[in-house]
Amino acid sequence: MNPQTMNFTVYSKPGCPYCEMIKQILIGKDLAFIEYVLDVDFSRQQFIDEFGNTTYPQVVMDGKKLGGCTDAVKYLREQKII
Repeated sequence: MNPQTMNFTVYSKPGCPYCEMIKQILIGKDLAFIEYVLDVDFSRQQFIDEFGNTTYPQVVMDGKKLGGCTDAVKYLREQKII
């Protein structure tokens, strides 16, 4: 996988430390991402409809749902992306 061609999306909410952590990890590895913020870009109901009743952030890579911060970091490490 070429990290430069991957598309990351982070669904976050203001004040969430895990949201900040995953964004800093992506920035630190020069991985571009789009951030969507709760109550700015999507509603709580839209989040639940897409991801279920789960935690923030939710990370998506090329359409694949990686999960929250811990699961996303685990996946990225296993795939040797970070």
